[in-house]
Amino acid sequence: MATRPVEIGPAGLHAARAIEHLRLARGLTQQQLAVRCTALDRPMTNTALSRTERARRRCDIDDLVTIAVALGVSPSAVLPLPTAHGPLSHAADIQGVLLG
Repeated sequence: MATRPVEIGPAGLHAARAIEHLRLARGLTQQQLAVRCTALDRPMTNTALSRTERARRRCDIDDLVTIAVALGVSPSAVLPLPTAHGPLSHAADIQGVLLG
């Protein structure tokens, strides 16, 4: 049975744009950011970063944390803020239940 790739949702699209924005704001090339990620024991190529920034590759949590650290920001800096009426409001509701 053939499987379909899982679509990248609104949070993933936001993270992709945020990663690119932060990288450019710091004057880094994709290659330089890839080297920083690799130095943090998370081998990454500039091709993987390019695909992540273009939302052609899913960014797992380990990649997200490493990329954020390599950019000098908290992982939460690349994630969208949940809003009361936005597409992530359900996620915020779940978080509220889980965290009390």
